[in-house]
Amino acid sequence: MENASLPATLKDVARLAGVSLATVDRVLHGRNGVRAVTVRRVQDAIDQLGFRPHAAAAELARAGRLRFAYVMPRGSNAFMHEISASVNEVKGWLAGRRAIAEVIETDVFDPVILAATLNGFGDRYSGIAVVALDHPLVRAAIDDLVGRGVHVVTLVSDAPGSHRAHYVGIDNTAAGRTAASLLGRFLGGRKGRIGVVAGSFALRDHAERLSGFMQVMTGEYPDLQVLAPEEGRDDPALNETIARRMLAAHPDLVGIYNIGAGPEGIATALMEEARAQRVLFVTHESMPATRRLLNLGIVDALIHQDPGHEARSAARVLLALCSGEAIQAAQEKIRIEIIMRDNMY
Repeated sequence: MENASLPATLKDVARLAGVSLATVDRVLHGRNGVRAVTVRRVQDAIDQLGFRPHAAAAELARAGRLRFAYVMPRGSNAFMHEISASVNEVKGWLAGRRAIAEVIETDVFDPVILAATLNGFGDRYSGIAVVALDHPLVRAAIDDLVGRGVHVVTLVSDAPGSHRAHYVGIDNTAAGRTAASLLGRFLGGRKGRIGVVAGSFALRDHAERLSGFMQVMTGEYPDLQVLAPEEGRDDPALNETIARRMLAAHPDLVGIYNIGAGPEGIATALMEEARAQRVLFVTHESMPATRRLLNLGIVDALIHQDPGHEARSAARVLLALCSGEAIQAAQEKIRIEIIMRDNMY
């Protein structure tokens, strides 16, 4: 008998069960997302081969090159471009761990398009980091990937109802609460209306930021009336149109909270309507454009998260999931930073 004295390997189990190495790994570690019939096939193969999983994690890491995809939004969002640039920087580190990564751009605001993008991957990738839309079609697409043994983590925006393995991003409810506290304190007892502009409330991060914002505003600043939030799809031109409409309709507008991207459009409206010094403006992410607006005094504060940390964290988490290693929670925690003109870097 050929190689009769050699112990069965993880690849032998995968071959006999007709599944991927990643699926065998999920079964061995008791993770969710594998169909019962697939679990039985893997267990039958383990029993038939007499496989001992004592070194399964290390074997999986050595078995072959891992392929990761970062599914990012298409468009002008500078923060997302920073994450994509950071993915390119982490490629060398991944190569030393027998892994490669690529960025796939799609329309994350459209659930049909985003779900179709995810469904089109099949088993091409070992792991996927996706800026998720919390929508049934997207959750189903994530669950299908997980069911095929693909490790999925959500990035920046979560889909907690899915079978994704991990979320990489800040506590967005806390970020929204922070924005409300900044506006409320800066206004120092002034009365008036507050405008809110988001990209899309189907994005979990934007919905959670609004929730946190409203908790603080309604509970601590009753003299500030929050207008009905509007969606600008992170588009500077659309955000400018929304801001101009707010400024024209509400002479008592004293603050604007931009939940997502595209703050340049709001800043243009504030400047051209000569309201920049009277309307407080809080937005997200320290990018070249927002730092310039902060330095000019048009933006009053930025709520920031580190895009490089998020790109690296997603890579580390996907590697850990593929190899069966523990995720280091403290290392992967993404922190909220408050940046003002006085501490800008």
